[in-house]
Amino acid sequence: MRLALVRQRYNAYGGAERFIERALGALGKQGVAVTVLAREWIGDPGSVVRCDPFHIGRLWRDWSFARAVCREIARQPFDFVQSHERIACCDIYRAGDGVHAQWLHNRRAILGPLARVGLGFNPYHRYVLAAERRLFASPRLRAVICNSRMVRDEIRAHFGVPEAKLHVIYNGIDLEAFHPRLRDAHRSALRRKLGIPDQAFVHLFVGAGFERKGVFRLIEAFALSRQRDAHLVIVGQDKKQTRAEQRVNSRGIASRVHFAGAQEDVRPWYGVADSFVLPSLYDPFPNAALEAMACGLPVITTPQCGTAELVDEGMNGYVVDALAVDALADRLARMDVPTAHEMGRRARKRAEGFSLTAMAEQLLALYRSLAPI
Repeated sequence: MRLALVRQRYNAYGGAERFIERALGALGKQGVAVTVLAREWIGDPGSVVRCDPFHIGRLWRDWSFARAVCREIARQPFDFVQSHERIACCDIYRAGDGVHAQWLHNRRAILGPLARVGLGFNPYHRYVLAAERRLFASPRLRAVICNSRMVRDEIRAHFGVPEAKLHVIYNGIDLEAFHPRLRDAHRSALRRKLGIPDQAFVHLFVGAGFERKGVFRLIEAFALSRQRDAHLVIVGQDKKQTRAEQRVNSRGIASRVHFAGAQEDVRPWYGVADSFVLPSLYDPFPNAALEAMACGLPVITTPQCGTAELVDEGMNGYVVDALAVDALADRLARMDVPTAHEMGRRARKRAEGFSLTAMAEQLLALYRSLAPI
């Protein structure tokens, strides 16, 4: 079987790209030949066709890439085209970025009146919304892979896509690479490097997009929680980091909040932590949260995040509304090392159902249902 995977910018550090990277290896073992159609890439996804027309600005960028991909698809005998971008010439769409219309709806909740008006007239958002409508109305579209039930329900609500086309296939994870043993391997050394005492409780955040993933609300909640000996480690690069650092300084918690920046390998950082916190305003299904669970960390997240579907309240984590800073502070304060480690044990058990093999088998079952091999 020949499968084309479409992703405009392949970057080994990105969530969708890590899905592709994991799928490539798992599907290759099943005899599926995968070609990636991309504008640019970091790393080696294997067979790549470059689609990189000239552009200025992100609207022209997305529009020109979609046209170039559709032309390339028309020239090549692929059995299936699975797009991770909103293009109408695909057979299968993986909605890893969720529903743009829903993201804009959630985002309006934190914006002032003028900013909300500006959001509605923004030409790029108008283009993406139109592309989303074209995609889900396309007669070629045969299946949509949703990475959470949350995304499935949003697509059904916004676009009326029939239930039969919507398939929930959660991300897979390397359960050996992401494992509680990372605590023994990295905890002491990395804490010494950061100046964190061995006995201190550490909350961990991993992600880019500080506004969408709730870093500023997390900082406020951490300050309110009054865990005097606890530390917060923020892993990820964002253009608003300076603003986040200023917020930390103004709250008088700079000695206990550590900005680690982007990390090529995030596994040691899971080993240093006791809990994982991701108070996202919108997050279809972040790899980082599942990785944290596999590493034996309880997860504190929001109902606006697909990972909430894996959280049993008070057992392997907590779910609080993205805007409820006081509630988030309360959940942070409830954590101590023994409690977190017991909850983390249950989190690992939950994550064990999300192996790479399980993901590949579900994908293959979907492909076979569309065109039996």
